[in-house]
Amino acid sequence: MDRFKLIKEVGDGTFGSVWRAINKQNGEVVAVKKMKRKYYSFEECMSLREVKSLRRMNHPNIVKLKEVIRENDILYFIMEYMECNLYQLMKDRVKPFAESDVRNWCFQIFQALAYMHQRGYFHRDLKPENLLVSKDVLKLADFGLAREISSAPPYTEYVSTRWYRAPEVLLQSSAYDSAVDMWAMGAIMAELLTLHPLFPGTSEADEILKICNVIGCPDEQTWPQGLSLAEAMKYQFPQVNIHVSLSIVLLL
Repeated sequence: MDRFKLIKEVGDGTFGSVWRAINKQNGEVVAVKKMKRKYYSFEECMSLREVKSLRRMNHPNIVKLKEVIRENDILYFIMEYMECNLYQLMKDRVKPFAESDVRNWCFQIFQALAYMHQRGYFHRDLKPENLLVSKDVLKLADFGLAREISSAPPYTEYVSTRWYRAPEVLLQSSAYDSAVDMWAMGAIMAELLTLHPLFPGTSEADEILKICNVIGCPDEQTWPQGLSLAEAMKYQFPQVNIHVSLSIVLLL
């Protein structure tokens, strides 16, 4: 790590902190992700999902992993640096984004997701904080929860931030697939247009209620699998009356 000078901490999460840094040899600005737990072998480091998935991907809308360094049992990811994330762009904004900007950003993320899914991975943790922006370029980041589509269920039940969690995950399915990324992206698209989260649930039950308030409850015709999942966990869908369509919600 002697080659890098840490400048400023730009993020801190459950598994690690992220720093803006400079490569002292060539002056390149990079992001350094410092993991919190210790790693006692390089083989252990290279088996991490985030490392395995990012090493297999080369796409202009997926953040690049430049280097993996283990020093004194501490693991560092050296990654390309991006100026901010979508959450930071939205949080203090008053005026809506131009529709052309939203279209451009969403197109770039769908390109990244198509690339990922075609290569056998789904992300499982799509949210505005994991969509990084520099100028008009947007890149998908944080592959700590990424899974191979070909890997056998059961998968972890608790994935993604609640507001972007697909109904099948909320209902504790252990056999979900890449569709969970598409659900999250739909919620993010709505948030980009309105500057407000579409389904800001305060708990798993409240999240399901907010979803049903907008798109209605499932039935045997629309989503029989959802009814089976709910029955298995002894959950009863709320009785709701849908007063507004999703298109009207997006205009509020």
